[in-house]
Amino acid sequence: MSSTEQTPRPARLAAAAGVALVEALGLLAGGVYMLVRALTGDGGDLTSGATGAVTVIALGLIPLAAASGLWRMRSWSRGPAVITQILALPVAWQMLQTDGVIPAGIVLAVLAVTGLVLLVNPATTEALGIRRPGQDAP
Repeated sequence: MSSTEQTPRPARLAAAAGVALVEALGLLAGGVYMLVRALTGDGGDLTSGATGAVTVIALGLIPLAAASGLWRMRSWSRGPAVITQILALPVAWQMLQTDGVIPAGIVLAVLAVTGLVLLVNPATTEALGIRRPGQDAP
Protein backbone atom coordinates (compact mmCIF):
# COMPACT_ATOMS: atom_id res chain seq x y z
CA MET A 1 0.00 0.00 0.00
CA SER A 2 1.44 3.40 -0.92
CA SER A 3 1.74 6.25 1.56
CA THR A 4 -1.17 8.08 -0.11
CA GLU A 5 -3.56 5.16 0.35
CA GLN A 6 -5.39 4.74 3.61
CA THR A 7 -7.42 1.92 5.06
CA PRO A 8 -11.12 2.57 4.46
CA ARG A 9 -12.95 4.02 7.47
CA PRO A 10 -15.30 1.40 8.95
CA ALA A 11 -18.92 2.49 9.34
CA ARG A 12 -18.68 1.84 13.08
CA LEU A 13 -15.77 4.26 13.38
CA ALA A 14 -17.64 6.91 11.39
CA ALA A 15 -20.67 6.37 13.64
CA ALA A 16 -18.51 6.71 16.78
CA ALA A 17 -17.14 10.00 15.40
CA GLY A 18 -20.73 11.11 14.82
CA VAL A 19 -21.74 10.27 18.39
CA ALA A 20 -18.79 12.24 19.76
CA LEU A 21 -19.65 15.17 17.48
CA VAL A 22 -23.29 15.23 18.63
CA GLU A 23 -22.13 15.23 22.26
CA ALA A 24 -19.62 18.00 21.56
CA LEU A 25 -22.23 20.15 19.84
CA GLY A 26 -24.63 19.59 22.73
CA LEU A 27 -22.04 20.70 25.28
CA LEU A 28 -20.97 23.69 23.20
CA ALA A 29 -24.58 24.80 22.66
CA GLY A 30 -25.34 24.34 26.36
CA GLY A 31 -22.26 26.36 27.31
CA VAL A 32 -23.15 29.19 24.94
CA TYR A 33 -26.72 29.18 26.28
CA MET A 34 -25.41 29.38 29.85
CA LEU A 35 -23.04 32.20 28.90
CA VAL A 36 -25.80 34.23 27.25
CA ARG A 37 -28.01 33.75 30.30
CA ALA A 38 -25.18 34.84 32.60
CA LEU A 39 -24.36 37.90 30.51
CA THR A 40 -27.99 39.00 30.23
CA GLY A 41 -28.52 38.69 33.98
CA ASP A 42 -31.05 35.89 33.50
CA GLY A 43 -28.91 33.20 35.15
CA GLY A 44 -28.23 34.66 38.57
CA ASP A 45 -24.66 35.45 39.64
CA LEU A 46 -22.57 36.62 36.66
CA THR A 47 -19.27 35.18 37.87
CA SER A 48 -20.51 31.68 38.66
CA GLY A 49 -22.73 31.62 35.57
CA ALA A 50 -19.88 32.65 33.27
CA THR A 51 -17.47 30.23 34.96
CA GLY A 52 -19.92 27.37 34.55
CA ALA A 53 -20.51 28.30 30.93
CA VAL A 54 -16.81 28.47 30.09
CA THR A 55 -16.28 25.12 31.84
CA VAL A 56 -19.04 23.47 29.79
CA ILE A 57 -17.64 24.97 26.58
CA ALA A 58 -14.15 23.72 27.47
CA LEU A 59 -15.58 20.26 28.19
CA GLY A 60 -17.25 20.33 24.78
CA LEU A 61 -13.84 20.66 23.14
CA ILE A 62 -12.84 17.18 24.38
CA PRO A 63 -15.44 15.19 22.40
CA LEU A 64 -14.97 17.63 19.50
CA ALA A 65 -11.27 16.76 19.34
CA ALA A 66 -12.12 13.07 19.76
CA ALA A 67 -14.65 13.23 16.90
CA SER A 68 -12.07 14.83 14.64
CA GLY A 69 -9.45 12.25 15.58
CA LEU A 70 -11.83 9.34 15.13
CA TRP A 71 -12.86 10.64 11.70
CA ARG A 72 -9.18 10.90 10.74
CA MET A 73 -8.55 7.43 12.21
CA ARG A 74 -6.06 8.59 14.87
CA SER A 75 -5.48 6.07 17.65
CA TRP A 76 -5.12 8.75 20.36
CA SER A 77 -8.76 9.80 19.85
CA ARG A 78 -10.27 6.65 21.28
CA GLY A 79 -9.23 7.48 24.88
CA PRO A 80 -10.98 10.87 25.11
CA ALA A 81 -14.00 9.44 23.30
CA VAL A 82 -14.32 6.53 25.74
CA ILE A 83 -13.86 8.84 28.74
CA THR A 84 -16.58 11.13 27.38
CA GLN A 85 -18.99 8.19 27.12
CA ILE A 86 -18.19 6.97 30.63
CA LEU A 87 -18.67 10.46 32.11
CA ALA A 88 -21.94 10.87 30.19
CA LEU A 89 -23.53 7.84 31.88
CA PRO A 90 -23.87 9.30 35.41
CA VAL A 91 -24.98 12.63 33.92
CA ALA A 92 -27.68 10.78 31.98
CA TRP A 93 -28.67 8.92 35.15
CA GLN A 94 -29.10 12.21 37.03
CA MET A 95 -31.12 13.62 34.15
CA LEU A 96 -33.40 10.58 34.27
CA GLN A 97 -34.10 11.40 37.92
CA THR A 98 -35.05 15.04 37.21
CA ASP A 99 -38.47 16.07 35.95
CA GLY A 100 -38.32 18.11 32.78
CA VAL A 101 -35.09 16.68 31.43
CA ILE A 102 -35.94 12.97 31.29
CA PRO A 103 -36.13 12.93 27.47
CA ALA A 104 -32.68 14.54 27.26
CA GLY A 105 -31.42 11.95 29.76
CA ILE A 106 -32.72 9.15 27.56
CA VAL A 107 -30.99 10.63 24.51
CA LEU A 108 -27.73 11.07 26.40
CA ALA A 109 -27.87 7.53 27.78
CA VAL A 110 -28.49 6.08 24.32
CA LEU A 111 -25.63 8.13 22.86
CA ALA A 112 -23.23 7.09 25.62
CA VAL A 113 -24.01 3.38 25.42
CA THR A 114 -23.96 3.45 21.62
CA GLY A 115 -20.65 5.31 21.66
CA LEU A 116 -19.08 2.79 24.04
CA VAL A 117 -20.26 -0.17 21.97
CA LEU A 118 -18.89 1.40 18.80
CA LEU A 119 -15.56 2.35 20.39
CA VAL A 120 -14.78 -1.12 21.76
CA ASN A 121 -15.81 -2.87 18.55
CA PRO A 122 -12.93 -4.89 17.02
CA ALA A 123 -13.37 -3.17 13.63
CA THR A 124 -12.94 0.20 15.31
CA THR A 125 -9.87 -0.77 17.30
CA GLU A 126 -8.30 -2.39 14.24
CA ALA A 127 -8.94 0.70 12.08
CA LEU A 128 -7.33 2.86 14.76
CA GLY A 129 -4.30 0.56 14.92
CA ILE A 130 -4.94 -0.38 18.56
CA ARG A 131 -3.73 -3.86 19.46
CA ARG A 132 -5.68 -6.02 21.87
CA PRO A 133 -3.85 -7.67 24.78
CA GLY A 134 -1.92 -10.68 23.52
CA GLN A 135 -2.07 -9.50 19.92
CA ASP A 136 1.32 -9.43 18.19
CA ALA A 137 2.62 -6.24 16.64
CA PRO A 138 2.53 -6.19 12.82
